[in-house]
Amino acid sequence: MKLSPHFSLDEMIKSQTALRLGLDNNPLQAEIESLATLCTEVLEPVRKEFASPVIINSGYRAAKVNKAIGSRSTSQHCKGQAADFEIPGVDNLIIYEWVSEALDFDQAILEFYVQNNPGTGWVHVSYVSSETNRNERLRIDKSGVHRD
Repeated sequence: MKLSPHFSLDEMIKSQTALRLGLDNNPLQAEIESLATLCTEVLEPVRKEFASPVIINSGYRAAKVNKAIGSRSTSQHCKGQAADFEIPGVDNLIIYEWVSEALDFDQAILEFYVQNNPGTGWVHVSYVSSETNRNERLRIDKSGVHRD
C-alpha cells in the first residue's frame, strides 16, 4: 500500500525487533492516516530537496514493539506520527537543519550525531497537524537532551 508517491506502508512498519520477537506491528486505520500525513508533509519534501531515497530506520511502532526497544509509551511512533531516517551519503546534521528551517513539524531531533562524523546518528521527525505542531528542535546524545 502506497502512503505517498515514494513511501509505502511496508517500509513505515518494518521492524527488526518485531520480526525477531514475533510481535505484531500492524497499525490501525488512524495510524495509517497519520503515517500518510507524515510522508506527505515531511518525508516527500525531504526526498525532493535531497533528490535521494530516504531510508526509514523506524516508523510506526506497536505498543509491544515500542516497549521492547525501551522507548517511552508516549512515543509519537506509536501513533504513526514519527519516523527516524537517514539519506545515504548526506550528513544527518544537514538534513536536520534543512527540516528545521524549511518544514512545518512537531519535533525534529538530531539523535546521537557526532560532530564532524557525517555518517553518525539519525534524524527523527514527527508531524501532528499544521494547527498543533510545536516546531520543537532537539538534539540527543549520550549526555542527554538539548534544545536548539
